[in-house]
Amino acid sequence: MTALVAVAHGSRNPRSAATVHELLDVVRVLRPSLDVRASFLDLSAPRLGDVLRTVHAAGHRSAVVVPLLLGKAFHARVDVPGAVAEVAARLPSLDVAIADVLGPDPRLESAALRRLASAGVDAGGDWGVVLAGAGSSHAPANALVTDIARRWARGSGWAGVTAAFAATAAPDVPTAVARLRAGGARRIAVASWFLAPGLLPDRVARLAGPDAVVAPPLGPDPEVAELVLHRFDAAVGAALAVRSA
Repeated sequence: MTALVAVAHGSRNPRSAATVHELLDVVRVLRPSLDVRASFLDLSAPRLGDVLRTVHAAGHRSAVVVPLLLGKAFHARVDVPGAVAEVAARLPSLDVAIADVLGPDPRLESAALRRLASAGVDAGGDWGVVLAGAGSSHAPANALVTDIARRWARGSGWAGVTAAFAATAAPDVPTAVARLRAGGARRIAVASWFLAPGLLPDRVARLAGPDAVVAPPLGPDPEVAELVLHRFDAAVGAALAVRSA
């Protein structure tokens, strides 16, 4: 059976790895027969290469690496393929495929909106909502978050919705909050475009100000878990099609 090796960025904050493990526990509940492993690119253990070697030692001959990343920024385009290539060179008998990143997908948006509702942000009214993401030097990754914010702005009934970024990209969170208040928002809420807690989500919460309502990251949401399995299944199907061609 093909193993599912999920890989997250990693963080010095232990809440981040704990949240990744909670998400994968939901994946295991949805598919108990699947061997699901957690791994990290940096700052947390175990690392991706070590987990792939462990999977091979356990008798698997194929694995799918599912990046727990919300967009195709540097980690998805460089770090994950590089780590997989390094292992493939040393373990040619392990067939490793890389699944697509989690975003974009409507299930992520649903999860973000549920987290916002759980924080007490209701539909309509005088809320100004900041959709906060990490930020990247890769413009398409930022555009994904901006597009979602624009879509929410058209259909939410809130006073306004705008994207903001914790690092690298503009606007930053204070600028986004100021724009929303200038547009008539009396209350500020922050929707999280982060999978797990960590340095950048904490920075977003701090910069939003003491009066802002900050939703938790997407975390172990059932639809996010379904999406992880969807990405895994698509990669398995693509690999089988290549083999049979």
